Amino acid sequence: MSEKMNEKLIEVKNLKLFFNEGKKNEVKAVNDISFDIYKGETLGLVGESGCGKSTTGRTLIRLYNATDGEVNYRGENVHNVKNKEKTLEFNRRMQMIFQDPYASLNPRMKVVDIIAEGIDLHGLASSKQEREEKVHELLEIVGLNRDHAGRYPHEFSGGQRQRIGIARALAVDPEFIIADEPISALDVSIQAQVVNLMRKLQKDKGLTYLFIAHDLSMVKYISDRIGVMYFGKLVELTTSEELYKNPLHPYTQSLLSSIPFPDPDYERQRVRKTYDPKSHNYTDSDDVKMREVKPGHFVYCSEKEMQEMQKTF
Repeated sequence: MSEKMNEKLIEVKNLKLFFNEGKKNEVKAVNDISFDIYKGETLGLVGESGCGKSTTGRTLIRLYNATDGEVNYRGENVHNVKNKEKTLEFNRRMQMIFQDPYASLNPRMKVVDIIAEGIDLHGLASSKQEREEKVHELLEIVGLNRDHAGRYPHEFSGGQRQRIGIARALAVDPEFIIADEPISALDVSIQAQVVNLMRKLQKDKGLTYLFIAHDLSMVKYISDRIGVMYFGKLVELTTSEELYKNPLHPYTQSLLSSIPFPDPDYERQRVRKTYDPKSHNYTDSDDVKMREVKPGHFVYCSEKEMQEMQKTF
């Protein structure tokens, strides 16, 4: 892991994304979170539905405009870029794989045109022949064959459509890919195939991932570090191994206690932990923020809570 922590690719500072800002029905989907993503690593982002993890990913790639804060890609705030050429460059370097392989592909377009959209937009092919060759190569890279180029999305299974979505993201030679629950709509048997494909592509092409999911077992498998979100806040961030071995925030402990285990006897005896945010009993004087409780292990807590946690080491 240490060799992956040298170059900071994405730096998120105090990011906020509020819907209906200033109104009675204001929703603080992402509420003042900060984290870094290093070149070549996979940062997993987990939490229950509605916690803000997908909104975070969409704000990073500018599908949503941030309410406040910064998203720096190689030191430059992507939300401040107005220049058309620079915007195109950011769009090429940062791509997204969407959750629903059925809704994210245009049903009226053939696969060749879906994958080649980015190639056409960024002028990455000098001729129609080169364009087709690039598409055929991408299809083979993701485990499909070149004959699939002339078909429409409805002719494929869910797993095949997600592979097409991955090929589309790869078409513009990105450096950073946000995978927004890319396996949640797929059969369990297909999920492992898609995740293994993503790991192979990362190794072959030096990709950096933000992997958003609620399947904690799969996140552990693919991620170097994991961030846990709860109601728009990042509550814990550490390495994958450390998080599962030594979860410190009560919400993380609750999440991990809900992972099913393939042992009926164990399942009958297992005690699931519930999380009540009121249990913290924070006062106005408590400075609650992300604190480095131990090297590389950050927890959203008060000074007093941090001291209590450190006593357990």
